[in-house]
Amino acid sequence: MHEKNYKRYTITSALPYANGPIHIGHLAGVYVPADIYARYLRSNRQDVLFIGGSDEHGVPIMIKALKEGVTPQDIVDKFHDIIKKSFSDFGISFDVYSRTSSEVHHATASDFFKKLYDEGKFIEQTTEQYYDEQAQQFLADRYIIGTCPKCGYEEAYGDQCEKCGTSHNATDLINPKSTLSGAKLVRKPTKHWYLPLNDYEDFLKEWILVENKTNWKTNVYGQCKSWLDSGLQPRAVTRDLDWGVSLPLPDTKGKVLYVWFDAPIGYISASKEWAEQNNKDWKPYWKSNDTKLVHFIGKDNIVFHCIIFPAMLKAEGSYILPENVPANEFLNLEGNKISTSKNWAVWLHEYLVEFPDQQDVLRYVLTTNAPETKDNDFTWKDFQTKNNSELVAIFGNFVNRTISLTNKYFDGKVKPIGNLTSIDEEVIKELQKYPSTIGESLDKFRFREALAELMNLARLGNKYLTDTEPWKVFKTDPKRVETILNISIQICANMAILCEPFLPFTSAKLFKLLKIEKLLWNDAGSHNIVKDEHLVGEAELLFSKIEDEAIDFQIDKLNKTLQENTEKNKKIEVKENINFDDFVKMNLVVGSIVEAEKVAKTDKLLKLTIDLGSEKRVIVSGIAQHFNPADIINKQVVVLENLQPKMFKGIESKGMVLMAEDNEGKLHFVSPSSVIDNGSTVK
Repeated sequence: MHEKNYKRYTITSALPYANGPIHIGHLAGVYVPADIYARYLRSNRQDVLFIGGSDEHGVPIMIKALKEGVTPQDIVDKFHDIIKKSFSDFGISFDVYSRTSSEVHHATASDFFKKLYDEGKFIEQTTEQYYDEQAQQFLADRYIIGTCPKCGYEEAYGDQCEKCGTSHNATDLINPKSTLSGAKLVRKPTKHWYLPLNDYEDFLKEWILVENKTNWKTNVYGQCKSWLDSGLQPRAVTRDLDWGVSLPLPDTKGKVLYVWFDAPIGYISASKEWAEQNNKDWKPYWKSNDTKLVHFIGKDNIVFHCIIFPAMLKAEGSYILPENVPANEFLNLEGNKISTSKNWAVWLHEYLVEFPDQQDVLRYVLTTNAPETKDNDFTWKDFQTKNNSELVAIFGNFVNRTISLTNKYFDGKVKPIGNLTSIDEEVIKELQKYPSTIGESLDKFRFREALAELMNLARLGNKYLTDTEPWKVFKTDPKRVETILNISIQICANMAILCEPFLPFTSAKLFKLLKIEKLLWNDAGSHNIVKDEHLVGEAELLFSKIEDEAIDFQIDKLNKTLQENTEKNKKIEVKENINFDDFVKMNLVVGSIVEAEKVAKTDKLLKLTIDLGSEKRVIVSGIAQHFNPADIINKQVVVLENLQPKMFKGIESKGMVLMAEDNEGKLHFVSPSSVIDNGSTVK
């Protein structure tokens, strides 16, 4: 290892949301790289605490429970068990896998909030929100439906219309009503507590933009910079719900910690649970400067782990900050975005049944396709090719040939090395480099690069056998073959050590075939691991060829899903025809976005200043979750210029920017095919 000497490592992996099982996007983005890193550190005799757990609070779980007629606890119990077992069967080596519905988590999150509250770190603010008088509770956005102000769809949610895709505030809906009781809603004042992120802006800019500019991945740094450049605003840490961590304050019945606030504290509560079970002290793993804290997440969690959670830790005052947050981009499936709602996914628990004892094949393919710097794609044909052409034909082939020949010529005994030729010396020299070469890549979180080097070691072994041809030489010079197969066995032993972080099941099989005890990273690089006259086992295949039938079955499953989704889309209501006179009333003009900024205290709204040629207009658009403000400056767009003005958060919006939504829910600007004059009319 080539970095600062830390005494211990705390590794967190994003807590999966317990309203569904794990799919390959989760694995490629978070859990496989986190597990590789944790296993690598352990192989280097490091003190590691690898944390996982289920995120079990929030509105989606309540909605799912309501639809299924069960309690939220029933939902999280079901999926927590499925997720935990899938991870275990897949070989994700958590030291602890906890859950945020546990007593220790509720206590830890409450104490965290209470300390910040007692120290005056929060802002208290009363706002008007929708209240269901029949159900006697304030409603989260997803419990409110009404008529969409844009398309007229009568069952739009309080935060978004699922028909036209427009994001909005619940107060924008026409005739809003409760999904709980069906009753019309009233507005009532309610008090909440906010973390003033703006107070930590200078600290975050120095820590991220200066101190970690060269350490963090460019995608992580870039997203953080965009947020910080746009300016931070206070963010509510509480909400009116019955499901979650209750607020530890008097007269706050029906208020819980917002899930974004309580979930990352789950890492700390899981550490406490682990410490209790193992008679350890959890504090050094979170409060000692000689601990390295690393968060493994997907890109949708960057802001929470790089800006919001560090601000929480800074406010608390006694915790260390993450040294790195090696977030990955997204993994697509057969060219389309993975979608749990559309069942467009490869589910881990199903894979483990349909491909028994082939965990390492999926681990291998997901690592070679890891979306480390950009979105990447998983296809079943590529999965088959990588197994058959790489794992079987390169890795497994070398090991099988070496052990088979050792059994054939020397009854499984590893004979002493004799006189070395130049080719032997070159191979031994190359072999010595691999532990540090692979390790350096892992230290830098370059998992694809590290795995490629491991496969190069297998290629080195195959080339050595091909060049030396022991099956031919044995007829005339058996002593020479003793040396060749000894060196080949040593390469196999090195592969067993170095593949363990990536392919743990394969590593265990290979140690068993070689009949040697498990060895650690520092043992690798040597050509004297397996001792003279050691007896290896009989040859067994490490990997099996995957036939077309198995792949065709998986592709047929996806095609069926695609067909079902297409049928659903066909059922979308067709709007009534309008007459020409109604159409010509709309004045559509081309303009350029000259300014863009987030609307304070909202997650979805951008304030756009648009140059329409003859004037500049301010338009508020619900696209903040789809675009970074800095990325859309000078973008030419089409504007509905004569829409009746409307107020959003105290800003008068005069017009509407036209957007198109694709099948995956992604928004795209409607724009001219080439740059034209601002103010040009669309006809």
